[in-house]
Amino acid sequence: MPGRRTRGRRYELWIENSQDLNAYAAAGHIVGVTRFALERLPSAQLAAVLAHELGHHTGGHAWTSLLGYWYSLPGRVAWRGIRRIVVFTVTVASYVSCLATAVLIVVIGAFTLATITMLYGLPLVLLAIPYLIAAVGRRAELRADEYAAVHGFAPKLAEVLHTMHGMELQARHHAAAAAGKPVTGPGTLAQLLATHPDYPTRLLRLQPYLQPRP
Repeated sequence: MPGRRTRGRRYELWIENSQDLNAYAAAGHIVGVTRFALERLPSAQLAAVLAHELGHHTGGHAWTSLLGYWYSLPGRVAWRGIRRIVVFTVTVASYVSCLATAVLIVVIGAFTLATITMLYGLPLVLLAIPYLIAAVGRRAELRADEYAAVHGFAPKLAEVLHTMHGMELQARHHAAAAAGKPVTGPGTLAQLLATHPDYPTRLLRLQPYLQPRP
């Protein structure tokens, strides 16, 4: 589709053939929306979503997100390795004695400490990068919300966020029911690795823009 000019720059609208309610800003002045969002959202709400994505572009978040993804890859790989080691240790512990498990934990701990010491703590930096990148991403989302709100889209953006929050809760209930488990929210580590703030936080930050002006 032909791009539209915003502050002297050309943006391209890409349509993803998906039935999810989603939109994104990609490097190269690209704004993407799903077909579901394009066809199901009222025009005013769709405009608010697009304003949010343009906020990412004006804030330079698209390129920051792309670079952050690549820089966080080593840390994510390291975390996967640690998770496998933990799973291996727990599995071994279920088959051997407590003493053997303790010895295994000591050996793994000594190896980890030696690795960190020899590499001047670099592994700790790698492990922290995914969390730092996620924190930057959450801040970028709030900034993009603010950009849309400042330009008058706060009420409609809030409506979209309410809808997405409801869809998230419904999916969480369905998943819990299918697994036969109680409904639970994301864990602490999942929250720290989330690239988007939770919907209540985003809606709370929009409140000042929803108040009637004197």
